[in-house]
Amino acid sequence: MATVHHGRGYVYSLQYHIVWCVKYRHKILHGEIETKLKEILLEIAKEQGFEIIAMETNQDHVHLLIDCSPQHYIPDLIKALKGVSARRLFQFFPELKSKLWGGHLWNPSYFVATVSENTEEQIREYINSQKEKQGI
Repeated sequence: MATVHHGRGYVYSLQYHIVWCVKYRHKILHGEIETKLKEILLEIAKEQGFEIIAMETNQDHVHLLIDCSPQHYIPDLIKALKGVSARRLFQFFPELKSKLWGGHLWNPSYFVATVSENTEEQIREYINSQKEKQGI
């Protein structure tokens, strides 16, 4: 269930599904590396002021469901998640650099989609019902 947040003069509920892959789809996200990555991502979320609602890895890619404010710029948020996690993982597991050609952990691409409980038709019905409530 999506959480509704209240800011100064605005109300919002913003959730995003974010996915990115390990460079060259190397299957390295398991065991201690997977555990440490999840810890790091939770730390980054806390530092950046957003919440990770759900998180899972599948050896060569990461799935996150996040809840953030309108002030969060998604490309910067993803840059922080990928950049900071790569630096910290390389610190904890220096052998990763030799496994990954060129020393890059993440593929530069990513997927992001907004998440909502409502379908487009439900939203249209809701908007149209506002007109009826006002007697217009």
